[in-house]
Amino acid sequence: MVLFREDRLRADRFRASRSRASVWFASGMLLVLLAPVLAFAERAKVDGTPARLISLNPSLTSILVRLGARETLVGVDDYSAQVVSEVVDLPRVGGLFDPSLEAVVALGPERVLLVAGVDQEGHAARLARAGVEVDVYPNETLAQVFENIERLGRLVGREAAAAERLREIRAMKAAVSVATADRLQPGTIVVVDRSPLYLVGGGTFLDEMLEAVGARNLVRALAPGYPRGSIEWLVASRPELVLDMTPGTSDALAFWGRWPSLPAVANERVVSVEAGRVSLPGPDLDDSLRALALLVHGVEIATSIDAALPAARAALEKSAR
Repeated sequence: MVLFREDRLRADRFRASRSRASVWFASGMLLVLLAPVLAFAERAKVDGTPARLISLNPSLTSILVRLGARETLVGVDDYSAQVVSEVVDLPRVGGLFDPSLEAVVALGPERVLLVAGVDQEGHAARLARAGVEVDVYPNETLAQVFENIERLGRLVGREAAAAERLREIRAMKAAVSVATADRLQPGTIVVVDRSPLYLVGGGTFLDEMLEAVGARNLVRALAPGYPRGSIEWLVASRPELVLDMTPGTSDALAFWGRWPSLPAVANERVVSVEAGRVSLPGPDLDDSLRALALLVHGVEIATSIDAALPAARAALEKSAR
């Protein structure tokens, strides 16, 4: 997901390619592997907190690492290992949508952490039947991401670090809003993937971030969530700015240049956005908000953001008293 769960948005591809037989085989193997899991009674603890966690989502993995709790992880999904460099040496248990159930169970986790969504509900149910405790973390909205940082901070005994992260993210959100308040708000479309065409719609954390930095998300008019769009709809919407987050690409202007009637193309306001730069719903959303503001308004907005930050921090400290 988003990084901001691009992988989730392509879940239909994973489902199409996944072997149904292998899923049933993995479920059967759980019965064989159940005994050692139940026998894992004396689990190590760190200051009374869970010491054996498996994360099945890069956003959750990155939060744990940022809070200083990397040592609690005994395994991660493949995507986490690609996105979070600090866990590249940890055992991998498979992809976001096709984790190896036997690999998860064999690591003897105290808890498995995953993001809420239809694609992972089946994994949660099977793990629960195997006696593995599962924690589910929704992360569609900014409020949910903030809650995840707080929850994970409590889980691993890093409440102070979580609170500090949240203060910085909220301060940056306030600062970018102040800095961009008097700027023109370009009609913007954020592309998650080109083929098929997926876009960032309303009711998502990225939609909230666009609003915070002074950009109008044109896809709100299409649908909430991460809808599949059409080139015809996109051209008719006449976006002034296109942010293309298609993984593995860096040729956004060349690609979208095939539709020269787009104002964004005519004014060369089509930008390739590096995977994860603004799209990971994790612990560094302050950096993501700043980066997004610069993408929308240009690097010159940085001075205004920096000027607004001290007052934003002071206001948060005052409200916390």
